[in-house]
Amino acid sequence: MRLDDVNHVYFIGIGGIGMSAIARYFVAQGKRVTGYDKTQTVLTDHLVAEGMNIHFQDELSFIPSDIDLIIYTPAIPKDHKGYNHLLTSGIPMMKRSEALGLISNGKISVGIAGTHGKTTTSAMTTHVLKVGGIDVSAFLGGITADYKSNFLIGKSEVVVLEADEYDRSFLRLSPFIASISSMDADHLDIYGDSKVMVDGFKAYAAKIRDNGFLIIKEGLLDQFSINELMALTNRGISVFEFGTGDVQIQITNIRIEQGKYVFDYVGIGHVIKDIVMSMPGKHNIENASVAITVGILNGVTHENIKKALVEFKGIQRRFERIIDTKDLVFIDDYAHHPSELKVAIDAARTLYPNRKLTGIFQPHLYSRTRDFVDGFAEELDKLDEVILMDIYPARELPIEGVTSERIFERMKNQNKRLVTKETLMDVLKSYQPEILMTLGAGDIDTFVPKIKEFFN
Repeated sequence: MRLDDVNHVYFIGIGGIGMSAIARYFVAQGKRVTGYDKTQTVLTDHLVAEGMNIHFQDELSFIPSDIDLIIYTPAIPKDHKGYNHLLTSGIPMMKRSEALGLISNGKISVGIAGTHGKTTTSAMTTHVLKVGGIDVSAFLGGITADYKSNFLIGKSEVVVLEADEYDRSFLRLSPFIASISSMDADHLDIYGDSKVMVDGFKAYAAKIRDNGFLIIKEGLLDQFSINELMALTNRGISVFEFGTGDVQIQITNIRIEQGKYVFDYVGIGHVIKDIVMSMPGKHNIENASVAITVGILNGVTHENIKKALVEFKGIQRRFERIIDTKDLVFIDDYAHHPSELKVAIDAARTLYPNRKLTGIFQPHLYSRTRDFVDGFAEELDKLDEVILMDIYPARELPIEGVTSERIFERMKNQNKRLVTKETLMDVLKSYQPEILMTLGAGDIDTFVPKIKEFFN
């Protein structure tokens, strides 16, 4: 279908971070946007203020009658009344990923993929391009501190996309430049096992346009067969590995100076020395190497690349410092997978050695808790004190026997407490943290203002 012919778009799940970015795109195009979401949030309040009409009741009477297009999130429950009613309405319906593909496939699109780090890398890449003078559009999976939004509209043909592996969404995209930073097992409720998930990432790489570029983390190419790699190179696709080893894009001379990571970039005919990172953690150096490479491929100067990275303020809920005083540092982070817990906790340990580290963790999804219970326990054991919340179910129904207690029982750390959302604040009053972290992708962020107020 032609999006130019659409006048009124209705979103099911409009308050999701990816959905809201697309909704903002349609408003920027002068379209009427309405939608449903389960709960009212700060983000939905912003969308209403921007001119969207949103309802929070799953009642058919709230659905407008003059809709041209329906866009829905794959996370919508299958018993949702509005969704099932609209299925039989004859109005065109598409998933979020299909809409993103329609919007972007005629552009010079940059698809940022990977089990972890997509949002930060996408935002960092966008910032490098913007500082480099490219009027880029971007659809991001988080609210950037630099632009206060998850959506940027630009006049150039370049668009940065967060290429989401959930529900195989990224297979709707046809990027000209694609990156893959990790292929760790996740979303096994969708893929079944890790091999099928890796196959999904390889299928994403195969979607790159002829004469395009694949930027991939060192070691991940080992999971591609010779024939799969030949299929890419036979279409003129340039494949660049990034990492600290003997690869095309080398991250070298990594050190910490005045509390910040500094490194050199050597690759694809360019050497950029003494790059200073505003973001903590070695994983963000890897994220930056993708952003630098995309910048170089789009003609951004070395000077502007360095300027963008030292200025980059990051993403809400990605190692976001809520309180930063000599007595207490309070960090909020979206980590919801063992690998993400590892990088967040390691970054805190590196930045604040010899200080007591207290973490509040809310597991996200019953299936993820079941699949990675040992990994969660292992990473949480690296904290000095652990406060473990109930599982946030999101789109899932309970799985028998899967609770936070399964993680709790496997932990060796004796400084641990189990809490509910109702008891968290009372329990926290007995703690005297030095470095405090809230960790998780559920609604743990709703406690951040309360915790800030309590400790300030």
